[in-house]
Amino acid sequence: KQYMMTAKRPFPYFNIETKCMPLTHAVYHPGPEEFTELLMAVIKERNIEQYTIIQSFDFRSLQYLHKKYPAIKTAMLIEDFDKRTLEEQLAALDFIPSVYSPHYSLVNKELIQKCHLQNIKVIPWTVNDKTMIDELTAMGADGIITDYPDLFNQ
Repeated sequence: KQYMMTAKRPFPYFNIETKCMPLTHAVYHPGPEEFTELLMAVIKERNIEQYTIIQSFDFRSLQYLHKKYPAIKTAMLIEDFDKRTLEEQLAALDFIPSVYSPHYSLVNKELIQKCHLQNIKVIPWTVNDKTMIDELTAMGADGIITDYPDLFNQ
């Protein structure tokens, strides 16, 4: 934080994914409540709540986070094989997230418009092709998750 203030640069956001699944909690990781509490303890200790977005494919951790820490931004991750409509997915989550983050192959202009009407940002994942980044940006995507951020400099 000190360096960013000295350099007069914006402080970066942390996009943290909870990697938990119903079949593996209590085996490979704690359940969603405990996992979320452990994560939030670190976030609070570092005083980065306002710079943090928690994302997950597992809606349970997002639901717990939303109830217990409503000020924390959330991103619902959506797999490419999830064929539910946006409305069905939001109903399953049971609250409006800050970010809708589907696999890039699911994104089209209509989906982005539907999300924007509900004040939800659209940030597709994982886009590793410059042409696709440009297409999604032209459609109105609010951000891109990629393994190759240098593509934005091309």
